[in-house]
Amino acid sequence: MKGLYVHIPFCEYICHYCDFVKRVPKNQDMIDTYLIRLRDEIISYEQHYDKVETIYIGGGTPSMLTVDQLTYLFESLLRIKPMEYTIELNPESYTHEKGLLFKKYGVNRVSMGVQSFNDDILKYLNRGHKSEDITWIINDLKSIGIRDISIDLIFAIPGQTLDHIQYDLEQLLKLDIDHVSYYSLILEDKTYFYHQYLKGNFKPMDEDMEANMYEFTMNFLKSHGYEQYEISNYARNNHYSLHNSIYWTLGEYIGVGMGAHGFIDNYRTYNERGMSQYLDHFLKEKTLQTDETKLQDELIFGLRMTKGISISQIESKYNVTLMDKYPQISDKIKLGLVRIEGDYLHLTKEGMMLGNQVFMLFV
Repeated sequence: MKGLYVHIPFCEYICHYCDFVKRVPKNQDMIDTYLIRLRDEIISYEQHYDKVETIYIGGGTPSMLTVDQLTYLFESLLRIKPMEYTIELNPESYTHEKGLLFKKYGVNRVSMGVQSFNDDILKYLNRGHKSEDITWIINDLKSIGIRDISIDLIFAIPGQTLDHIQYDLEQLLKLDIDHVSYYSLILEDKTYFYHQYLKGNFKPMDEDMEANMYEFTMNFLKSHGYEQYEISNYARNNHYSLHNSIYWTLGEYIGVGMGAHGFIDNYRTYNERGMSQYLDHFLKEKTLQTDETKLQDELIFGLRMTKGISISQIESKYNVTLMDKYPQISDKIKLGLVRIEGDYLHLTKEGMMLGNQVFMLFV
């Protein structure tokens, strides 16, 4: 399976926690110019079209594009016939007309940035929607025929409580959604929250409370039929994200657009993050991957998934003995962060909460 990631860097406003490649456009002409060059880059990968099985349009805020701009983008991808076709949307920029356009061009999965169902928290995050907007959008998408819907939620937000987490999860159940990505708030450089932190105006949540929220989420979703198949991702009725699974299993994917990354033909590709540079030449760096770097990536990404990694497959593929190469794994087993079951090495429940302590072994 091969994927295609398409980055739309434009946002109507900047969320206080976001460190993705994004910008508020000066005008519609800037977006149009970007889309023309984006199409050129998409065409440059046409030799891979017949093997692309997932498309993921992310951002930024792809849904803030006008209907004409979205049409231009979808037409640029028309020759690809993916099995899974995802677009990200923010609630405040969705319309019924855009939903119909999604359906017309074969989009069969939507990932929505909800983050919270509490309006005070949404305001604190500088989100542009209200919780009441979500129900209408979900129902509208389903009426159009797009039923594969995922929502993003965030926990460990200052001021958030376990009651807030429970309420968010109860709303998920009411909306009858089969996939949720639930991330902890991370204080990233070059964000509004980080600048407030440097001024002493932002206090990250206590680590114990963050762990309690994570454990509550895992237990709640499990009790309601959701499978935690990755550290932050939960699915019901086998509605996994096929595109994201490509990343976690070290599959090949093309990255197009400002700041996009790819892994194709044994090379990691990194696109320019600045608009003028991207419009001029797309690619910033292309790095051949050695077996050593691929082994590291396969261990780190593979352990993010709850099923873990097959020890025999890793050892055969890279001609190594895993425990000899990384003897510190034994220490993490003793600490209860990883476990070997049959042929598989995987994180324990405690390891899910402290995954970085395990991942650092392989860097």
